[in-house]
Amino acid sequence: MTQPTLIRREDLHLATALHLAASHVPVLPLRAGKGPFGNCPDCADNACGGRPSMKTPGPCACPRPCHAWAAATTDLRVLTSPAWAAAWRCAGVVGYHPGGAGVTVVDLDDADAVTWARATLPPTRTVTTTRGEHWIYRGVMRSVNHVRPGVDIKSLMSYARWLGSGSGTMSTLPPVVLALVVKEEPTPARDAVDSSSVTRARWDRSVATGCRHTETYVRTCVSRGVERVQARSEKGAGTAAYGSARFLAKQHTACPGPCGLDALGEDLIDAAVSVGVPEPYARRAVFNGLQAALGATA
Repeated sequence: MTQPTLIRREDLHLATALHLAASHVPVLPLRAGKGPFGNCPDCADNACGGRPSMKTPGPCACPRPCHAWAAATTDLRVLTSPAWAAAWRCAGVVGYHPGGAGVTVVDLDDADAVTWARATLPPTRTVTTTRGEHWIYRGVMRSVNHVRPGVDIKSLMSYARWLGSGSGTMSTLPPVVLALVVKEEPTPARDAVDSSSVTRARWDRSVATGCRHTETYVRTCVSRGVERVQARSEKGAGTAAYGSARFLAKQHTACPGPCGLDALGEDLIDAAVSVGVPEPYARRAVFNGLQAALGATA
């Protein structure tokens, strides 16, 4: 009687990784504890300078699966190389880089988070996890943990476990998810201002040739937004900038364009910076607000 052939765990993981890579999903091996493998001695403590694809670009071209999500790849030669073989032998699960695959994972860690998502978020492809669910949307955004109790956002600079293709139709990344990364937090003291964009170009009718509104209407909307932001000098100016940018962009969704929204956003950024919001945070809040309004009409 012929005995069944046993398939080694590492072979199953590698086969899954190769299948995903062929579908343009960057993958990497993860340890049994769901974490990435540690850096090799040459890359320890970022001695190598970091991967070119990381937040702080560096020269590292290590052939091993170092630097967590930044090592994820679709290169079949890398995945099957001797340098990765030891990691596959010890791997507990296959991981992937959502941002590299063009998606965002809303990681729901418990039953309460799942209940919140079902009541709040638009339906999309869903994958069951050991404690909750992954809700996967088409589109990328900043990765942030703990955006609310039991909820993490995994996209551009993060990895996620591959737990199957899930069920349901994948939806486009909605404004409500983008808004999760704009937290309500205390406005820093005024002496913490990073910089100001006062020297940048302002809105001008000559660059808004496709705007259907009068110049008075446009400037009134911006002024009201600036007032709302500056009124939050103690707390929440960043969030007010996000909301004002979203409201402003929504008024222009019926315009044929261009409307010069980026230039309009500079006034909101300056307002947030003037009450102590660091410029990078203010700029991110306004950008997300503008994009949220545009996404709502997609």
